[in-house]
Amino acid sequence: MAVRHRLVRRTPQQVWDVLADGDRFGTWVVGTSGSSERDGEWPAEGARITYTVRLGRWQADGRTVVRVSEPPRRLELEAYSGPLGTARIAFELRPWGDDTLVIFDEHPLRGMGGAVHNAALDAVQQLRHRVLLRRFARTVEDATAPERR
Repeated sequence: MAVRHRLVRRTPQQVWDVLADGDRFGTWVVGTSGSSERDGEWPAEGARITYTVRLGRWQADGRTVVRVSEPPRRLELEAYSGPLGTARIAFELRPWGDDTLVIFDEHPLRGMGGAVHNAALDAVQQLRHRVLLRRFARTVEDATAPERR
């Protein structure tokens, strides 16, 4: 199981506000681009976003559905990746003084991804998640930076 955490120098509500913007997923999720909200009011349970997944020359359309939404502390998603199956992706936001501890957990749920899941793939996921959380923190902190005069 690939679990990582990162301290984001913003309040849980400020962090949640970025998670709640489905059109921005493509800016911080590693390997995706062009995300857009499709069905429902993101991030309400059952809402869906779509995006393009790119790995080198290969690309495919992906979609993610909200399974659990408890603003501003927990968001759980199911990402559909065609023949690879689905993955459970969870964000837990914990107040940490004036900041937020973001705990990110992703693991295969259904399909081929679960069948081939092993420690080596978890190690690769850890690298991807480190980049994802760095991009996410930067997106939150940039979106909520005070205006400079």
